[in-house]
Amino acid sequence: MPEKRLERVLNMQKEIIITILVITLVVIGNIITQNNTKHTVEVLSHQLGTIRQEAIKEEANQEELKKQLEQIEQTWKERYKILAYYIEHEELEKVETEITKLRANIATKEYQTAVESIDTCNFILMHINEKSALKIVNVF
Repeated sequence: MPEKRLERVLNMQKEIIITILVITLVVIGNIITQNNTKHTVEVLSHQLGTIRQEAIKEEANQEELKKQLEQIEQTWKERYKILAYYIEHEELEKVETEITKLRANIATKEYQTAVESIDTCNFILMHINEKSALKIVNVF
């Protein structure tokens, strides 16, 4: 009898260790992905802010806007590949749609509409960041 009891205790200890290990890995994975998402949002928001400042000027420089837009598109292209592993594609496509709208608005010199696309893109990025954060509300 004592042998069976010892065996059950050892099995319980193994299960507890495995459970703790799995929870730890999930939390570490979430921290890594959240940091990557946060960094991406910060970089893109900064770039979008820079292009927004240029677009609201009275005499916006078309060449400067195109240059800044290319930087945004390059950053997005690089970051999209990583984000696509753990963020819903629908959310990422919304950002891509706004960047495409931004490109069209800059090409047609519709800067007011471009600013609206920038603001929408920033809002979507912030939403992605909030949605992927490890919070009690997001877990349940």
